Amino acid sequence: MFKVHNQLNLQEQYEVLVIGLFQKNNKLTGLAAELDEKLDGQLTQMLKDGDLSTKYKSITKLYTLGKLPVKRIFFVGLGREKDITFYKLKEAYGRLFKTFQEAKIQDVSVVLETFVSEKIELPDSAHALAEAFALSTYKIIDYKQKSNEPEKQIEQVQVIVPTEETVEITAALEVGYAFGKGTNSARTLTNMPPNLLTASELAQYAQELAKTYQFECEILEKEEMERLGMGALLAVNKGSVEPPKMIVLKYQGKETWEDVIGLVGKGITYDTGGYSIKPKTGIVGMKTDMGGAAAVLGAMEIIGELRPEQNVVAVIPSTDNMISGDAFKPDDVIVSLSGKTIEVLNTDAEGRLVLADGITYAKHHGANYLVDVATLTGGVIVALGTETTGAMTNNEELFEQLLQASYECDEPVWRLPITESDKKRVRNSKMADLNNSPGREGHAIMAGTFIGEFAEDTPWVHLDIAGTATTSKGNELGPSGATGVMARTLATLVERFELNKE
Repeated sequence: MFKVHNQLNLQEQYEVLVIGLFQKNNKLTGLAAELDEKLDGQLTQMLKDGDLSTKYKSITKLYTLGKLPVKRIFFVGLGREKDITFYKLKEAYGRLFKTFQEAKIQDVSVVLETFVSEKIELPDSAHALAEAFALSTYKIIDYKQKSNEPEKQIEQVQVIVPTEETVEITAALEVGYAFGKGTNSARTLTNMPPNLLTASELAQYAQELAKTYQFECEILEKEEMERLGMGALLAVNKGSVEPPKMIVLKYQGKETWEDVIGLVGKGITYDTGGYSIKPKTGIVGMKTDMGGAAAVLGAMEIIGELRPEQNVVAVIPSTDNMISGDAFKPDDVIVSLSGKTIEVLNTDAEGRLVLADGITYAKHHGANYLVDVATLTGGVIVALGTETTGAMTNNEELFEQLLQASYECDEPVWRLPITESDKKRVRNSKMADLNNSPGREGHAIMAGTFIGEFAEDTPWVHLDIAGTATTSKGNELGPSGATGVMARTLATLVERFELNKE
């Protein structure tokens, strides 16, 4: 896919040459000035006439008409150099690759040096390019009838760099592409119809991932869950004809199994709400209720590609939440894997129930740190909208590490509180140790506080991606639909992980 080439030679033939242009008082410098000279001042004139733009994300196509061996040059406007950031650069690359995809261009060459600034060095630009390429060219896998004629896609991106930078740039491209691919895998899982992506299919996907990356894999069946006492997950599954699965993947990046990060993803493959049934407008789209599981599996794919020196256990409790004569009901009392009893007041608050057993099982597998991720509550959308993930924690240091990872990956996170009053509300039950739904007020906070009862003293961060797991409109880095949010943040957390254990 990516080919690193040493130095630009304007005497060579290029199908498409890509050059970044920063806004510099309507003056051309560097390679652009050199090309201008070879093109008899044509670029300067185009700049004056407004036909060549340095405006951020603008794309200008120029045919050289035989004056150079290069057939076409694409100029990418980058705006003012002081304003460019890693994310803005990714968006500019995304716009570029979408343009190529629509034009069915298959072979491009990018002069990487023209996309660097004081804040963005060559390896950063290479990472941004490869990640943006994967994200921007992603297409939803649909089930429409199609012609047998294969679609033309970008087959090769040649990245032109200085000779001494070749090895480092190659590595940066590989990392960036891994991040993009892992996110796309999470998108594809989340977009899948619920009749095709059952808990069993999700488990099979995890097994294939384990085979590809040599992870240890464990899939617990219903009988094993009953023997272990996973009453919370089993209660949610009672109304379903599909068997539940507790999916576990282990990646060991250290010699000994210590300092283990547990990633726990909600794997509700479809959520009717159970007897607390969702309205007809709210039930459509509930195939995405396994977005947390998809994020964890996407992160594990990235981890498998990058092989960081860290230990990770991924745990995904998976089932659908259906209605039948056997389904669990409001007023039921269930016993979780931890031994804590739960009064069910709302069967549509099922995600926190399966996560309770998932978190407990992650601790059984030696998790010393926990991050759960789930499309958990409509309340987080009311509080934070659709571009910011809600977070809660019992450990400042772990949260700061995750927050830094989210900044690096441009996946914004905002922290919500847990107070003693919140804990009292989830513990307020005449019938059990906890209740699963204390009321509408602070709904997102109640859900996170409930999950925290099972994390107990283990350092823990909760991520509610109900608002960010999908988007209603596409952008430069992907179409509408599933976003794959948090796959990159979780992988970056693992890659950068370092906590003070004193």
